[in-house]
Amino acid sequence: MDLRCRCVLLGLLIAGLLSAATVSGATPIVIAHRGASGYLPEHSLAAKAMAHAMGADFIEQDVVLTRDEVPIVLHDIYLESTTDVEQRFPGRARDDGRYYALDFTLAEIRQLRLHERSYRDESGREQAYYPQRFPLGQGNFHLPTLEEEIQLLAGLDRSRGTKTGLYIELKAPVWHAAQGKDIGAAILTVLERTGYADKPSQVFLQCFHDQTLIDLKSSTELPLIQLIGDNGWGEDGEVDYDAMRTPQGIARVAGYAQGIGPWIPQVLHLGETGPELTGLAALAREHELLVHPYTLRRDQLPDGVEDVDQLHRALFKQASVDGLFTDFPDITRAYLDASQ
Repeated sequence: MDLRCRCVLLGLLIAGLLSAATVSGATPIVIAHRGASGYLPEHSLAAKAMAHAMGADFIEQDVVLTRDEVPIVLHDIYLESTTDVEQRFPGRARDDGRYYALDFTLAEIRQLRLHERSYRDESGREQAYYPQRFPLGQGNFHLPTLEEEIQLLAGLDRSRGTKTGLYIELKAPVWHAAQGKDIGAAILTVLERTGYADKPSQVFLQCFHDQTLIDLKSSTELPLIQLIGDNGWGEDGEVDYDAMRTPQGIARVAGYAQGIGPWIPQVLHLGETGPELTGLAALAREHELLVHPYTLRRDQLPDGVEDVDQLHRALFKQASVDGLFTDFPDITRAYLDASQ
């Protein structure tokens, strides 16, 4: 049997196992969004260790490349929103004023301090996006490589007797390709080296760009998740997310992915009357696709939602989602445990 046939058969097997778990009413998974990012700076190893201790089933890794093609864990292709790159390397911005991770070697990245996500106000002062979270500028956090994070989580699994999954996003693959870099191949190499390339029950690969996932399908046996954004966000590549959410679009996604990762407002209509279903989750279930929406933030609830419990109930009981990205994995874990 050639590689293509084996990949197709294994993909069908994975899809069957995942859909069976959904049909059987298995407990949804808690996905720690950038780690326990509600408590510690996103994508710091400290945030990942805390998420592990809080009982997250999967922990997310957003991945970009350095100049020397090392996969690092960082949400943006830019560095200035979560590091002190402007102070450490003044004058290294591109013409657009942004500091790209791809323009820095790993040795240079290691000199940066990671901090809470921030922005500059009209006066140029740095402000935290989430003022009630970990104090901006405090602590001694650094950007990890993907391999370093995997080693940490594998070590914690061993010492704590757990089996925590990786939920890896390929960030801006079209942009990386335009820069001459293959981010998918780099990630798969790390997974192979760390022994996770053949663990389909313990790794998800997610991406906003559909063609990237289609291409990955022929080179990996790991389950793929199609992230669904908004057409106004300017995500990497030309993808029509409105069309993707139609019956025809979801049927197409089911041909290459095992699930979808929609934005919460795409699963629930949120307004003054409270959350109401959009029908997207039900449509995905018709095609045996997992549904893992993003992102629950206790300190940034959607309009029309009174509290975290109301949002949990709407997602898990009304929409019957299979998992949830959350900045507060302990709160989502506690809700699910209490609901059993």
